[in-house]
Amino acid sequence: MAIQVRDRRLLEVLDESAALTRLAGDFQFTEGPVWHPGRQHLTFSDIRGNRLYRWRQADGLAVFREPSHMANGNTYDREGRLLTCEHATSRVTRTEPDGSVTVLASRYQGKALNSPNDIVVRRDGTVWFTDPTYGRFDGVGRARPLELDFRGVFRMGPNGEALTVACADFDMPNGLAFTPDERHLYVADTPRMHIRRFAVEADGRLTGGEVFAESSGDGAGAPDGLKTDSAGHVFCAGPGGVHVYLPADGTCLGVIETPAFCANFTWGGQDMRDFFLTASTGLYRTRVEVPGTPLFDG
Repeated sequence: MAIQVRDRRLLEVLDESAALTRLAGDFQFTEGPVWHPGRQHLTFSDIRGNRLYRWRQADGLAVFREPSHMANGNTYDREGRLLTCEHATSRVTRTEPDGSVTVLASRYQGKALNSPNDIVVRRDGTVWFTDPTYGRFDGVGRARPLELDFRGVFRMGPNGEALTVACADFDMPNGLAFTPDERHLYVADTPRMHIRRFAVEADGRLTGGEVFAESSGDGAGAPDGLKTDSAGHVFCAGPGGVHVYLPADGTCLGVIETPAFCANFTWGGQDMRDFFLTASTGLYRTRVEVPGTPLFDG
């Protein structure tokens, strides 16, 4: 694995001798990887390919859903049900245990959402997602006019109830992630090339929103997929690969360099130290020193 070390503390997080292995390829635009801790499989999107795939070490790769409605971000709720952001339909959906699909959100105050992009679930069951406009353009979505006049972060109850705007002063909100204690929320704003940090109040309101870190470097990419490991390090897609930030002050420790534009990533494996990357037409894996946190007790 090639890494760019900007601060030697990066080597407490990454093993520079670890290999970066290509698990599968020939996709069109991979995104939204999510790990099931109980069943030990990875689900991810191929947006342009209009499919959701599932990968398991023993079985390899299989199509999970086609069409996927140009699905992008995925996560699991506290019950282990898959939640998915659909570009082509501007919906957030939930896959039930019997395989049926429930629509959790598609409209706000009577107007269609822009195109839900990335999604997380807090331990209290509330669902949070970003809503930029990328999915309303051909290529990674379906061309159609916008109905909302803002691009924000939304919050809703576990079953789609009480959909509210948590914050709306973004250019294009993209990846989002809670700190391990869930007292703060990070949100990437892609065109502005930065990550913001909000305090989450007891009633779910967001306050603050100061810039936590700027993204810089060479190579393709911009702030996109965003997650935190179990120690609170902030990982975010950016120029040249995946950037790793110190939670205390936003210092960029370095970059996991990828062979192609990398939009997203996640942790998995029995010990949550397998690190999966969705990079353009490929799915990759490496090993890291600090584990991720399972999304639910599965």
